[in-house]
Formats: sequence, structure tokens, C-alpha cells
Amino acid sequence: MSDTPPSDDLPHPDHLPRAEMPGGKVPRMLAPSRILRPSEARAGGWRDREELVEDAREMIRRGSRSFYTASRLFDRATREKAWLLYAWCRRCDDLADGQDLGGNLVDPPENQEEAENRLQAIRVLTRRAFQRQPTADPAFDGLGQLAMETGITEDMAEDVIGGFALDLAEWRPRTEADLLRYCYHVAGAVGVMMARVMGVSGEDGETLDRACDQGLAFQLANIARDLAQDASAGRCYIPQEWLAEEDIEPGQEMKPHHRGEMADIAKRLIALMEKHEAAARWGTRTLPFRSRWAVLAAANIYGAIGREVVVRGSHAWDERVVIGRWTQLKLIVRAWRDALDNKPANPGVILWSRHDFRPVEGW
Repeated sequence: MSDTPPSDDLPHPDHLPRAEMPGGKVPRMLAPSRILRPSEARAGGWRDREELVEDAREMIRRGSRSFYTASRLFDRATREKAWLLYAWCRRCDDLADGQDLGGNLVDPPENQEEAENRLQAIRVLTRRAFQRQPTADPAFDGLGQLAMETGITEDMAEDVIGGFALDLAEWRPRTEADLLRYCYHVAGAVGVMMARVMGVSGEDGETLDRACDQGLAFQLANIARDLAQDASAGRCYIPQEWLAEEDIEPGQEMKPHHRGEMADIAKRLIALMEKHEAAARWGTRTLPFRSRWAVLAAANIYGAIGREVVVRGSHAWDERVVIGRWTQLKLIVRAWRDALDNKPANPGVILWSRHDFRPVEGW
């Protein structure tokens, strides 16, 4: 049987013109009924899985050297699923902001109406992916394939899309709690989906909470590193209360005369990162060895980025902080030792869960 999906573009028989024949008779439809029925649902939008995986691999290889390096530590099955998840996240981000693999803005939305249209397009394509319908975009088709294989849900994806909605609305955090809710949407929720990719049950709330912590830690490191880049795009993710405490005027956070104060804020961000990093490491003890190794490697690399920002102080944004290949290799080896030992430090009583970072009504 052919793998070509039946066309959605063909009209329904009841909508086709029926020219009358002599005597008032209507000609009989000759087209087979299977051609005219709606397209059948199939995970991956009728694309070959190997093709979807290869597209996703190329996207993560080009889009994030750190994540690509860490992903290669997974076993093959988990690695391929991780690539599919990354590809969907990256594609959504690029569609929302008009970027190319997370680089400079090349086609930002011109107004709020266009921003809303982009957000709606992301939601429609995501919905079709979960319905196992073709989307004409391999990243979204790959999400459909991934959902079928792992049990991730449309609600999980919608939590991630909420982060793009906040950015497109030019939202700014007022408090630390607002900052963490934003980090949940753009990264913590991805951590939860990644846990499902690694085989964590939906009933294992503790491990899902710690996966969320890993995403929060990653995003806090990203925010600290990219303060200058975000400011140039008109964005600021530092809580307004923090800026007020440092007497930094709105929109002036990256001016030269405030670099010292921003270095203090970066320390605060990284202290918060380390709090969630410690909780995330505690959660890795229940993962399979290869997954534990990959997660710890990524945590080491992103933790190193955040701590390097602190070390550089007011010069942290003279150029973008990156971790060199040799240092990455050492951090991966350290993660291998920690994964083998599997005795992460107990962070003590953890008083939060991933649900604390989800939006409250009216927020």
C-alpha cells in the first residue's frame, strides 16, 4: 500500500457540481471513495522517521553546540528523541522571533498583530502534530512522532508556547517569582518534556520536578550571559524590583555606568541558578546511567557558563561567554565520574515543585 497520504485538498462529493443529464438524471461519481475521504492520521505527518531524526540532528548541531555535545552521551533511542524535542523548541523560537537557529533577529514581527499571528501559527501547527496530521514542517512533524513514542501531551507543549507568548507580548517580570515563572515556560517545561523523553513516568512527580529545576537553572545561566544581547533586542528579564534595588533606571541596565550594578545582579542570578542546579542534580539519581551522564554533562557546561559570568564581573558582556572544547571535555569526564558514583549532594528540604512556577489565574 502506498505511503502517500490521501489529499485534504480534494472537495467532498456533496460539494462537487453535478450537471444534469437529459431526463434530469445526475451522473454517477466515478472517483474512488478512498481518494475523497479526509487524510488518515499518522505520527510524523507521513514523513519517514529517519528523515525527521536527521533533520533534527542537523538543527541541534548547528543551533547549540553545548546541547549537541551533551545529547551524544544518551543511548541512541533517547538521543534521537532528544533531537526531535530540540528541533520543535528551536523552530518555535525561530518562528516567534524571526531568527535563524537562534541567531540574530532577521525578521522580527513588525507589530502586535503579526506577533499574534505567529503565535497562532505555532499553536495550530503544534495541534496538528499532536493530531498526527501533516504540518509541512519537519520540526512539527517530528513533535508528532515524539508524542506518539513518549506520551508527552499537548498541555506540556502549551506550557512551552506560553513562553513565546510572553516574549511576543513584550512582557517584563516584576518580582523574582515572575522571573521563575518565565523561566519555567521557556525552559523548565522543556525539562519536564525531556524527562518523559528519558522514560520518566508521568506518575513520578519528584523526578519531573527536578527536571523542571534543571531547565530553570539553564535559563538563569542564559539570562545572565545574554544580558547585553537581550538589551539590544529591547528585552530585559531582570525583575523590576531587583533593578530598583540597584537604582537602575528602566531601559538603562546595560549602559556603561551601570555595569558594576549589573555584575551584582548577575551574581544574584547565578546564586539562584545554583539553588535549582543542586535540586536538579539530586533528581538525576533515579535516571538510567547514560541519561544521568548526559544531564550532568549539560548541567556542568551551563553551570560553568554562569560561573564564568560571575568571574568576569563588569566585563562579562564585552564578549559572549562560551565554554571551549577542552573545558567541555573535562566537564563531560567529571559528569561521567559523578554519574558512575551516583551520590549527588542532598540539597536538603526542597519546598517547591514545578507547579509553583506555572502561571496563576490572571497572570
